[in-house]
Amino acid sequence: MLEIGAGLGSLTRLLAAAAGVVRAVEIDHRLMPVLREVLSSYANVELVQGDILALDPARLMNEPGYIAVANIPYYITSAIVRHLLECPKRPARLVLTMQKEVAERICAEPGDLSLLALSVQVFGQPSISAVIPAGAFYPVPGVDSATLRVDLHPQPYFTDEQRKMFFSLIHMGFAQKRKTLRNNLAAGLHLSGEEAARYLVDADIDPQRRAQTLSLVEWKTLVNELKDLLGAKREQETPPA
Repeated sequence: MLEIGAGLGSLTRLLAAAAGVVRAVEIDHRLMPVLREVLSSYANVELVQGDILALDPARLMNEPGYIAVANIPYYITSAIVRHLLECPKRPARLVLTMQKEVAERICAEPGDLSLLALSVQVFGQPSISAVIPAGAFYPVPGVDSATLRVDLHPQPYFTDEQRKMFFSLIHMGFAQKRKTLRNNLAAGLHLSGEEAARYLVDADIDPQRRAQTLSLVEWKTLVNELKDLLGAKREQETPPA
């Protein structure tokens, strides 16, 4: 297991009892002496002092199919999720404590999808394992929390190149949430409204729909329909070596 934010080692001890190896990352160097003392009897725990966003999970975790566990400040939740999901050696599962509202957004279905939800769901299936009331923490935060579990897909949903196109496309689609896909894609791909509508119709998508209504399957269909345009756009945006 990879634990992010070991703190005083309360969760680390429980993980050590259940896992073969625990690599616990803690950014605060002042907590390291306490952690070493608290965890001294656990031979399967390795402590790493540092910022997980500056560390390469692929270098930390040699074992395939590892689980990443994090109880971290909510303001860096999205950055850590992205860091773990986009690294070359992804975990098999994420288990993260986060703001309940954010966890619900990640688990949304078509109709309420967002950039955050799609950015997670393209890698795995999210679900809420538990809701934790604000009173369970000290000091008491102003929001309830939730434990989000993400089981990563055994096989990538996209090739690496398709995934880059997918992220480029969804950023266009959500550029202005109140606008239709026809208008957002026309602006993002420098097309006329009629041209954008034709691509959407060819992908069996109503041009008047909005980005939050499309399923992941429909986004994949649209990526395949627009792959030549998206590839050309990426080449134009890539700076020369």
